[in-house]
Amino acid sequence: MRYVLNRLRFLLVTLWAVVTINFILPRLMPGNPALLMIARFHGLINTQALHALELQFGVTSQPLWVQYMGYLNNLVHGNLGLSLTYYPVPVTTVIANSLPWTLGLAGTATVFSAVVGTLLGIRTAWRRGGALDSTLPVATTFTGAIPHQWLGLIFLYVVGFTFNWFPLSHAYSVGMTPALSIRFILNVLDHAVLPGATMVIPTIGGWLLHMRNNMIQTLNDDYVVFAEAKGIRPNRLMYQYAARNAVLPNLTSFAMALGFVVGGAVLVEVVFSYPGIGYQLVNAVENEDYPLMQGLFLMIAVAVLLANFLVEIVYVKLDPRVRRGGNGE
Repeated sequence: MRYVLNRLRFLLVTLWAVVTINFILPRLMPGNPALLMIARFHGLINTQALHALELQFGVTSQPLWVQYMGYLNNLVHGNLGLSLTYYPVPVTTVIANSLPWTLGLAGTATVFSAVVGTLLGIRTAWRRGGALDSTLPVATTFTGAIPHQWLGLIFLYVVGFTFNWFPLSHAYSVGMTPALSIRFILNVLDHAVLPGATMVIPTIGGWLLHMRNNMIQTLNDDYVVFAEAKGIRPNRLMYQYAARNAVLPNLTSFAMALGFVVGGAVLVEVVFSYPGIGYQLVNAVENEDYPLMQGLFLMIAVAVLLANFLVEIVYVKLDPRVRRGGNGE
């Protein structure tokens, strides 16, 4: 319990630091969102309208600590400001509309890569020198060296354009209305095949190689050799004895991967014009949409911190030595 409380305190302090940095950085940038909005109207705006825009974007001459307290109050109430790109749509609405697409695509691809890669790593290590061990590490090392955007462009041209097997862009067909229907779900899955494969193929090798190396080291430990000498069944020895401990280092990587899922695969979403968080982040940068960038960066940072916190709790359940090392009970 003490270990969990220590981790929780660390999480809260880190969250406060992230929120504070997210407050300070935009205020160090030159200009303000209201002036950027005016530029879109070619400066044809009166003083009263300028003042109204400044109030909407939180531009004020109040002391910094007053602005900070107001910023914290807005965060508590879920107010991240207005997006310049989609003005006057709130940033929270833009994020809420984009987040499900990223979680569905990048989240599924990350979990699939981690699970399949880890299982293949266990098998290749268990049968060292076999057919799988001779081919899979080499093949996945090659695919892992291919940049996501290159692989995506290859898929677009060969599979999408030349053979016309899958759609080229977007999350669903133009003209369709999102609904919980079999037709719409199948259409979404059809559009997700190419970007999903683009994310899975280059990453699955990392999980495989990492797990294989951990597994080989664990198989040489005394407790595994002793369990094998006692006649433990191979499958039980492989998964419950060796793999359970060998997978622990992979959990940290999995936590980081899950956290960054919220950020989306920026290049993949841009290549396929997929309406996720990564695509919105690129649009925000191109349009100098500071409120939207600020909201996206904050969400990504919080997601990484929460993912790491949850995995640390799971880590304690799998390896009690961590709890004892943290002076917990």
